[in-house]
Amino acid sequence: MAGHRALVSASILDCDLSNLSSECLRALEGGSDRIHLDVMDGHFVPNITFGPGIIKRLRAIGSQPFDAHLMISEPGRYMDQFIDAGCTSITFHVEVEEPIEPTLLKIRKAGRLAGLAIKPATPLSALDPYRDLLDIVMVMTVEPGFGGQKFMADAATKIDPAHAVFRDRPGETPSAREVHVDGGVNRDSAEYCGSLGVDVMVVGSTLWKKGQDISSEIRLIKQLADQGYRGRRRIAGEVE
Repeated sequence: MAGHRALVSASILDCDLSNLSSECLRALEGGSDRIHLDVMDGHFVPNITFGPGIIKRLRAIGSQPFDAHLMISEPGRYMDQFIDAGCTSITFHVEVEEPIEPTLLKIRKAGRLAGLAIKPATPLSALDPYRDLLDIVMVMTVEPGFGGQKFMADAATKIDPAHAVFRDRPGETPSAREVHVDGGVNRDSAEYCGSLGVDVMVVGSTLWKKGQDISSEIRLIKQLADQGYRGRRRIAGEVE
């Protein structure tokens, strides 16, 4: 983890999409551990971005992890395409109105990490039927659909208990289980997220502000998250 407990996955939603490859490389060279790809269909959320074709072309930048976050109504219908596009992990929403288990199974069978995202108003109990099949729980701290929204601290409280959602099948190799936080993560909210034990912070709009030094911002966000996590450990030690 390059000396930091929590990783950063740079969301490209608000970057200069006319120079997408260059922007991804800039984020990676600036210290982002992954690229976060927000896929929206204009139906599940009121916005439209890009699909598996763009992701597949973007794969030419290298083998760095691609985290795909599908905010679409029918993830099962398009899952083969996202797997073929080279996504390292694929997360879709537990709120979709279609069978969820077959899609999670398809992702895992393809050797990719499978995740479910939950909106701010959705309880963690919605994930209970799928806990054996999850590698990732993505806690949304904004309403999905647009970048640059204000961080919802109440929704972030799900981060800590989300670690208890995971369970591997008997005899199965332990999964690379992670809790992600997505929405409004920046220098003001990173320490709080770290104190809740987050594994991966999706960081977006704050990285793409005009004149922003991406490297310094990512470094600061990681440091603040680490500081929050160390504070959590100290408090736990005092209790013991």
